[in-house]
Amino acid sequence: MHLKNASILVIDDDPDVLTSLSLLLKTEVKQVVVEKNPENLPSLLFSNQFDLVLLDMNFKSVINTGNEGFYWLNKIKKQKPDAEVIMITAYGDIDMAVRSLKEGAKDFVVKPWQNDKLIETIKEALKRKDNTLPGKSGLADFSISSELIGESDVMRDIFYKIEKIAPTDANILILGENGTGKDLIAKAIQLRSLRAQKPYVKVDVGALTDSLFESELFGHKKGAFTDAREDRMGRFELANGGTLFLDEIGNISLQQQSKLLSVLQNRQVTRLGSNDAVQVDIRLICATNVPLQELASESRFRKDLIYRINTVEITVPPLRNRGNDILMLANHFNKIYANKYLKPVLEFEKPAMDKLINYPFPGNVRELQYTIERAVIMSEGTILKAHDLIFSPIETQFLNEEKRELNLSKLEKNAIMQVIDKHGGNITRAAKELGLTRTALYRRLSKYDI
Repeated sequence: MHLKNASILVIDDDPDVLTSLSLLLKTEVKQVVVEKNPENLPSLLFSNQFDLVLLDMNFKSVINTGNEGFYWLNKIKKQKPDAEVIMITAYGDIDMAVRSLKEGAKDFVVKPWQNDKLIETIKEALKRKDNTLPGKSGLADFSISSELIGESDVMRDIFYKIEKIAPTDANILILGENGTGKDLIAKAIQLRSLRAQKPYVKVDVGALTDSLFESELFGHKKGAFTDAREDRMGRFELANGGTLFLDEIGNISLQQQSKLLSVLQNRQVTRLGSNDAVQVDIRLICATNVPLQELASESRFRKDLIYRINTVEITVPPLRNRGNDILMLANHFNKIYANKYLKPVLEFEKPAMDKLINYPFPGNVRELQYTIERAVIMSEGTILKAHDLIFSPIETQFLNEEKRELNLSKLEKNAIMQVIDKHGGNITRAAKELGLTRTALYRRLSKYDI
């Protein structure tokens, strides 16, 4: 449908938003109707034929949780199943906005929006309405690069989020276990950003000692220390104008965090051995395998730094939670290594596919990749059987250790519950019998959700 023939409904309880969108759209579309009270939605949908609805995620008239956005989205889809809905959200609500895509919204826009991008988003939604293909999403084949692929719901959410946040300059924190592909996510964001043609600099900060940290990130002047034989730019300066990716940031010391925070706040670096500050313009992406709840412990990581690096977070799921993505990735690596080693592309027998699906992959995508590479190298024919798949003994050992840890945790939880029951819920007496302080016992109660 051509934009000029479209009829659009805008629902938002902010009068400034309604005025702004009315002024923007009235010259672009056939009809624009604005409404402050979402309670009037059913009657408006009944008496009008709207091609598209712009719906706010939050309404100040009720508890501001974002759930009201989902409530009205579901109302719209129930009354008008073919309605195209674009959600209006803020940076802090991007996770909820991504969830809204699963619940029937076609897209979302982030406040404050750029008018030309909003118009393009509306055009795309109307185009999809006219050319809806079953089984397709806004991203062809549910892939976002030749390496970052998947069709599970969790990966679709990530792909949508990448497309939305990449063009902004928001700082991104990528969370996930080792081997899940956090570096691929960072690269995909950079390639879709407005800085795509600018430098992309990656640093494994978790591997830097205190003595190397400042020199590597901020640079040094000749003679600043024994081996400083010449002036050297740090990674911040090298990334100027582009993107800086700090990998394994959860492993840096509190002292290193303090120095990093100062640079991020002031957006300037001072080389070791110099008193002259240099301004830097970077888009920051960070990654860690440390869970956010552990990262939020003040004894481990500064909360003010977390807020600085975490405008938007992306949690990359472990491979075991991605369902049939395992087979999709296995076939992807199968083709890559067949080509690399001049072998025929293998055909997976059903037992082999079942073995892949049922294995928990503690090493995640990286472990799957090496497993398929070994299978291709060792293959004699064109059929891959279950016994041809040999998983890493290193990861198998990890699984056994993890299982023992779970068993110990279960024993500890049961012991705590028994002692608390014995003392009728008296925490002081229970802690004394267990040989713990009250604080330590409360921590365990929280840990085991008792």
